[in-house]
Amino acid sequence: MNDFTKASLCFAAAFTLSAAWLPAQEKKSTPAKSKILQPQMTVETGSYAAPAGKLGDKPDQPWSSTTVGAAVDGKPNPGAMVVTRVGEIVDFSCYLQVGKHGEKHRDCAQKCLRNGQPIGLLTQDGALYMLMEEEHDPRRDGMTNFRQAAIDRAAQIMEVTGTEWSLNGYHALYVHGFVKK
Repeated sequence: MNDFTKASLCFAAAFTLSAAWLPAQEKKSTPAKSKILQPQMTVETGSYAAPAGKLGDKPDQPWSSTTVGAAVDGKPNPGAMVVTRVGEIVDFSCYLQVGKHGEKHRDCAQKCLRNGQPIGLLTQDGALYMLMEEEHDPRRDGMTNFRQAAIDRAAQIMEVTGTEWSLNGYHALYVHGFVKK
């Protein structure tokens, strides 16, 4: 028997054994693992079933007139829709970098958010949305107060309504209703 034949027989035997072994492995159930980083860090205010409050107004259109006006050729990105998501208000940076969230991280999150770090919404299934004010020109010109509302609610589970937009795996929720009066 030559080396090629021996190698072929070994491969065939290994394939047959793996085919018999794999279905047995598939039958074993493993406990579901949380998709939330550091799930031991818990939230004390609000729950996914009973959020602590609401952020954002439900608009008639996904994009405000200031966003349409600022868009290239007056045409904002298509496919956006108004949705309501429930999740924990987090400091996007700390969560992605070291997995921190929850009540024990509240003070740090508030400091980071006060100093311009991005605001996030962490949903129960582990999805992470960047939260921003929807109104383009007022947001740009510092005429909105969403950032302060998010800082006040850091580490709380909230119901957030806004225009959802996703691109290349990034998720954003543009929140309406925070233009300063």
